[in-house]
Amino acid sequence: MHPQLLTQFAVSSVMLIICVVIHGLGLFSLNRALRSEASMERLQRTDPLSRRGATFTLSIVIALVALHGIEIWLYAVFYLIVGAVPDLEQALYYSTISYSTVGYSDQHISAAWRLTGAFESIMGVILLGWSTAFFFRMLSRIDA
Repeated sequence: MHPQLLTQFAVSSVMLIICVVIHGLGLFSLNRALRSEASMERLQRTDPLSRRGATFTLSIVIALVALHGIEIWLYAVFYLIVGAVPDLEQALYYSTISYSTVGYSDQHISAAWRLTGAFESIMGVILLGWSTAFFFRMLSRIDA
């Protein structure tokens, strides 16, 4: 096995673990913030299309987008630090397309760090799915 490949694999694994921990702590914190007994009792009698229901839903969406944004930016900064991309714009672009699994092209990153982009895509699928499950779980608390 090529030493550079082993380095990419190790660094990619560490980045993945860091982002999973960030995501887990973010969802845990969001759940605690939304979970007070008094507010849950009131939400169960809330019309999802009411101002309160819409505010609850919008708050969750904004928090989830922010959480994913933090993870995307973390990878973008990493790509800049290791010199995998030449500038912030390309780092952010590559990180976003990798995280979202659009995966436009590997030509935006140096060959030495392509495996990290693949790991970011795998992580993006898992974390986007986790957020989707969390989102629907939270929405099920409205008008129950």
